[in-house]
Amino acid sequence: MKVILLERVAKLGQMGDVVDVKPGHARNFLLPQKKALTASDANIANFEAQKAQLEANNLETKKEAEDMAARLDGQQFIVIRQASDAGSLYGSVTPRDAAEAATAEGFTVDRKQVSVEAPIKDLGVHNMFVRLHPEVSATIEINVARSTEEAELQASGKSIQELAAEAEAEAEFEIAELFDDIGAAASDDEDLAEAAGVEVETDEADVEAEDTTEKS
Repeated sequence: MKVILLERVAKLGQMGDVVDVKPGHARNFLLPQKKALTASDANIANFEAQKAQLEANNLETKKEAEDMAARLDGQQFIVIRQASDAGSLYGSVTPRDAAEAATAEGFTVDRKQVSVEAPIKDLGVHNMFVRLHPEVSATIEINVARSTEEAELQASGKSIQELAAEAEAEAEFEIAELFDDIGAAASDDEDLAEAAGVEVETDEADVEAEDTTEKS
């Protein structure tokens, strides 16, 4: 099926190009999204008549998208999710979640503009892509964590594995300190017991000495 593109479409062509596409792709995506028209003689003629205006509109929207991209690119947004101790999510983080997180921070982002290379199913910082215009996109970071505190640690560059290792090391250190305290306490008890025994022996010796003196 031949269509005329009303804007640049990745892997298809530029505005004004007449391209051959699968009918399903045209009917389900290009035509309803107003990215193309069927390449009839009437539509081609109509496009040529409006080409200058369409190009002007495209430049305006492109500039707006570039301004937005300059503010959005590299931004990090936190998404709180439940996960196992190993870091596996009970579910996944979707483009909708990313769009909502960005919108909550004051950026107008639609879920249809957001894409990701692979489903996000683990804690950590992941990249997502926001297509703001056919020729303009931005990359954002989605910080998936179980709490804001954990998100802050991940933002500093620590992975969930490193955090788990640190928590385990801290627990082992606390246990070691506890045993040290118990050992120190036991040692103090022994010292006290020894000291008490010496005092008793000394007292008995004093008594015997006193008895001898009295008999004399």
